[in-house]
Amino acid sequence: MSRIGIKPVSLPAGVEVKVDGNNVVTVKGPKGELQEQVSKLLKVEVIENEVVVSRDSDTKEYRSQHGLARTLINNMVVGVTQGFEKKLQINGVGYKAEKKGKDLVMNLGYSHQVIMTDPEGITTEVTSPTEIIVKGIDKAVVGNYAANIRKWRKPEPYKGKGIKYADEVIRRKEGKAGAQ
Repeated sequence: MSRIGIKPVSLPAGVEVKVDGNNVVTVKGPKGELQEQVSKLLKVEVIENEVVVSRDSDTKEYRSQHGLARTLINNMVVGVTQGFEKKLQINGVGYKAEKKGKDLVMNLGYSHQVIMTDPEGITTEVTSPTEIIVKGIDKAVVGNYAANIRKWRKPEPYKGKGIKYADEVIRRKEGKAGAQ
């Protein structure tokens, strides 16, 4: 049995879950609404204040989908109640970010400014010129947008310049030893 898949997802107050005939799970909460297509190999049921995911068989394809489906549903419930956020830090001389309307404008050492427009459902905040916070209700979209921001200037190992996640540790390398 899947250790994660057998756990029911408890629903907090104000969260409503619907499952239609095609296994499309819709979660509505105070922050918004999310939908996810769950594999047809699984059975998703709403029992009282819990969502239960079960499977008919113990074959590999059924087992591989079981824990994934439960985790996706749990992430939707957490997203519509609390939301998700990723913090990014910018390190480097002259590197900075600012917010102009829905656009995130970054100076990252290029000859031009990098301008990224927030996708629908995502908000970015610039708390200081070197700190960006990406917020939203869909965990995958928040993580993907944060990764796209980071992709513009990945942190390098010698001086640590670039954009990194707040909890990321950059392994530093020693420079050249010097000629004798």
